[in-house]
Amino acid sequence: MSAWLPAAPCTPEACLGPAGTVSVPRAVLRLTAVAALVLAGIALSPLGGRLPAGWVRRWCRCVVRAAGVRVRRTGAAAPAGGLLLVAPHVSWLDVPLLAGVRPARMLAKHEVRRWPVAGALAARGGVLFIERDRLRALPDTVARIARALRGGAAVAAFPEGSTWCGAEHGRFHRAVFQAALDAGAPVLPVRLRYRQDGGAPGTAAAFVGDDTLLASVWRVVRARGLRAEVDVRPPIPPGTHPDRRSLAAASQPPEPDPYPALTASPGPGRAP
Repeated sequence: MSAWLPAAPCTPEACLGPAGTVSVPRAVLRLTAVAALVLAGIALSPLGGRLPAGWVRRWCRCVVRAAGVRVRRTGAAAPAGGLLLVAPHVSWLDVPLLAGVRPARMLAKHEVRRWPVAGALAARGGVLFIERDRLRALPDTVARIARALRGGAAVAAFPEGSTWCGAEHGRFHRAVFQAALDAGAPVLPVRLRYRQDGGAPGTAAAFVGDDTLLASVWRVVRARGLRAEVDVRPPIPPGTHPDRRSLAAASQPPEPDPYPALTASPGPGRAP
């Protein structure tokens, strides 16, 4: 097992609890809207970095809204310049939610490149693919992330290296934080949580184990009252931590997670 290839114990059978559902016709409408937005994104993806950041944020928020997911966000706006965004990884929804905070080059396993539709969108969108089963490729990956950060880009990563169900989280692995140290870039921790109809923590959004992307998307569009909570934490300035171990620990969500349900009403432009 590679140190760059962590695994989570979460599986659909063990972790995905019951959730309220909407009617099948309504879910189909949601799925159709999501598909239309993704296809529009693929059509525009050759423009890459020439697209205004505001357009990208609005597109990401529309994808989440089309899936029937409400969003509550707290915290300050993400700073400009080279920035490493890090968050726990629960769902495919994490990607548009992070991009709604600030459009970024995503870090993803190279298997994503082979996904239908989503793989093409990821490749055209500047995703940095990781060969997780090749430890010898790790230094080159870290160097590529550092170059992107030095060039003023935002890079988004899920340092757990695998999706967890949301009821439990893994520890942040340290490799990606070395890129921030090498580039002298700040780290922006983002807390992502999902709640079900009625406000209880829920796992309907989780994409874990041998779950398929299509099954996960269908579960999300079928869910009633699914809510995502996005808490943008204060950025960690460069030079405040001497090594990647301490930087990863400072970015890691505490266990157990002390953050209560977010009750602040979403401000203008915050909720998709």
